[in-house]
Amino acid sequence: MKKRILLGGISGLIVAASLAGCDGEKASTAKPATDATSKAVLTADWPMLTSAIQQDPSIESRIDALLAQMSVEEKVGQMIQVEIRTATPEEVREYHIGSILNGGGSFPDNNKHASVADWVALADRYYHASMDTSDGGVAIPMIWGTDAVHGHNNVIGATLFPHNIALGATHNPELMRKIGEVTAAEVSATGIDWVFAPTLAVTRDDRWGRSYESYSEDPEVVRDYAGELVEGLQGTPGSGDLLRGKYVVSTAKHFLADGGTENGIDRGDAMLSEQELMDIHAQGYFSAIESGVQTVMASFSSWNGKKMHGHKYLMTDVLKQQLGFDGFIIGDWAGHQFVNGCSNVSCPQSINAGLDMFMAPDPSWKELFANTVAQAKSGEISAERLNDAVRRILRVKLRAGLFDAGAPSERAYAGDESLIGAPEHRAIARQAVRESLVLLKNNDGLLPLARNQKVLVTGDGADNIGKQSGGWSVTWQGTGNQNADFPGATSVYGGIAEAVESAGGSVQLSTDGSFATKPDVAIVVFGEDPYAEMQGDVSNLRYQGEQDLALMQRLRAQGIPVVGLFITGRPLWINPQLNASDAFAVIWQPGTEGAGVADVIFRDAQGNVQYDFTGKLTFSWPDDATPVVRNRGENEAQALFQYGYGLSYSDSVQMAALSEESGLQQAEGRESLAIFNGRALDPWHFQVVDAANHQSVISSSVTKLNGISVKSVDRNVQEDSRRLQWTGEGDATVGFFANSRTDLSRYAANGGALVFDVKIDRAPSDAVNIGINCGMDCGAEQAITEVLSGMTAGEWKTVAVDLQCLATDGVKMDMVLSPFYVRTAGALDMTVHNIHVAADAKADIHCG
Repeated sequence: MKKRILLGGISGLIVAASLAGCDGEKASTAKPATDATSKAVLTADWPMLTSAIQQDPSIESRIDALLAQMSVEEKVGQMIQVEIRTATPEEVREYHIGSILNGGGSFPDNNKHASVADWVALADRYYHASMDTSDGGVAIPMIWGTDAVHGHNNVIGATLFPHNIALGATHNPELMRKIGEVTAAEVSATGIDWVFAPTLAVTRDDRWGRSYESYSEDPEVVRDYAGELVEGLQGTPGSGDLLRGKYVVSTAKHFLADGGTENGIDRGDAMLSEQELMDIHAQGYFSAIESGVQTVMASFSSWNGKKMHGHKYLMTDVLKQQLGFDGFIIGDWAGHQFVNGCSNVSCPQSINAGLDMFMAPDPSWKELFANTVAQAKSGEISAERLNDAVRRILRVKLRAGLFDAGAPSERAYAGDESLIGAPEHRAIARQAVRESLVLLKNNDGLLPLARNQKVLVTGDGADNIGKQSGGWSVTWQGTGNQNADFPGATSVYGGIAEAVESAGGSVQLSTDGSFATKPDVAIVVFGEDPYAEMQGDVSNLRYQGEQDLALMQRLRAQGIPVVGLFITGRPLWINPQLNASDAFAVIWQPGTEGAGVADVIFRDAQGNVQYDFTGKLTFSWPDDATPVVRNRGENEAQALFQYGYGLSYSDSVQMAALSEESGLQQAEGRESLAIFNGRALDPWHFQVVDAANHQSVISSSVTKLNGISVKSVDRNVQEDSRRLQWTGEGDATVGFFANSRTDLSRYAANGGALVFDVKIDRAPSDAVNIGINCGMDCGAEQAITEVLSGMTAGEWKTVAVDLQCLATDGVKMDMVLSPFYVRTAGALDMTVHNIHVAADAKADIHCG
């Protein structure tokens, strides 16, 4: 059995901590239950809850009959969820697989632009495979799960809502129900049964890269929203359309305290008391369970050193027994592999702790299946636990009517393209945008603007629907998208142009702030680029926006009033940008309906206020960039804008100039600069160039050109590495490129190196060069052929290339456009991971 090496990077530190020994696990001193039904003594006063969906004796009897007919292999098959890229319908039939998923950026036939019909057709193929009884097995319909975290975000043309942090600012639980209903309807149109939403994280440290997936730092908001979203997605308990028609199965995630990890590290450790765990992080689960949520997803994170995927006390004793949750617990993207003593292909510990279904997206799922079957037959996983897990899965499938619904294409709304991005759906999303905007500054009452003015719209977010939609938008990280990937959507600029031109005004669009006619007002749309889990973590709260700031200052210096519109997934220190604006609003990540912004910042055609600002912060806003945790009731004095802040047009607050001291010490080129950490980090794009100079920005999990291919693969965590394969058909290059320059001169002056981890699966057949580029006739390369040829196949090695020698050979280190690229004309199969620039690094490769 091949054992995966998990010790590496942040996740490795966490795993290492958990391997300190069972005596070091601090999560709970309660005696664990000995089986699936025995009660343990709880160590906090967890409530006893009652789900609005009660057990049906007829369903339970039907489950008894099914269990009596099923083999161990069939039962284990129900407990494994596979990914559409790694399991065919035939394999689903052969292994009696119970569930499939499409991960972020995964599409039918790997086609980003797959049609609704393509989605339904693939769902049909998997369904028919699951119902095939030619081998004498029991027909049990598969259930398909998808991440629909702000609308049906994997599907081209779908309605994308503002992310959760924005929805929190609306303080409108009823709107959450409508959003759930819209999302469910669009998911149903593609033949999918189940969504991995809502996310019920309570973010406590805004450095966490998933902060935008949290409604609030305050558990009260999350609790008020959770039940409404569940009922919006699943239907109202007691109604005839519950889990039928346009409704789907929902998931409360990620259980538990994913938003409470130390230092905001994704998949980190929540180090807090059980009372805090219950009072802060569990509140959303209480209302979700009471509203009948049918699945719960385990968190990658830990509680006081113990991984949630192996936490029997919380999954079984608390969630299932005390809180009364009778649906099933699904794992998260091979998260079981991080449990102490587990690997990606073997983890009876998770099942025994209460996990009911492995999420097993890797090609190695067959080995996981075989090992779990053997563990069930040997008694390592008891028959009682095995049957309990399968019973829970079958209960959800029966409640959802999957046994009687027929193939996805035969269901009432499957294939209905009119549901995808329907006008009534977009209207609800536009309402959500309007209600989510938070006005931080409005000196001299600049807003709302008259429509009949000369308006300049500028900034890199002005006409960029991908940027305004954020992560989990068509692709997993939300990167690599163009406006054309969002048919029917409206950018912020598009909404402004429609409003202004309808009243006789004029609009100029200019990314860099240039203009032909001096405008009456400039609207600068700027902010964070998209990111998703793992890739979004930051070390401090400073917004890195020097170019945006210079643009705003330049416009103001010309006597042009400036309105700042900030795209962001978390509160960040923006004092300089606030000072450079006359009015300033946080528009979060509004999704596809950018016109909702213009609805609020412009008057109507008669000059009256059309929509007022009603959004109020559900996150405290930092007064400097230091990583101080600021929450409601915690360090509130260090918040520039406290929880609940938000101006309206009736307010006449004049903001004085703010301090522009960030509180951070200036870096001296001695901290590592990440280039690739699971994704290409801003400002770089991952790009491939083939022998014929065909260029492609890598925006999906698999990219192929002539003679070269790039594939996202897992080393430590999901898609954290890239496999680069050259076929030897001609000179081809892969690397990281930007349209802006990065200054690496301080690193070069401080003994710096370009550092990366590499694994070779096929040694090079020709010369291989690594290089840095700063433009035409500005760059240098170093040969790495000898290093790669000398490596042992399949083993990882860290390689460091001396920056100074590249500078000597022609790189202008203060003008870098591409900090890393690899080029060869030969055949080569290499995988790269964790590419960064480091100071004071011992180099392996010097000037030759």
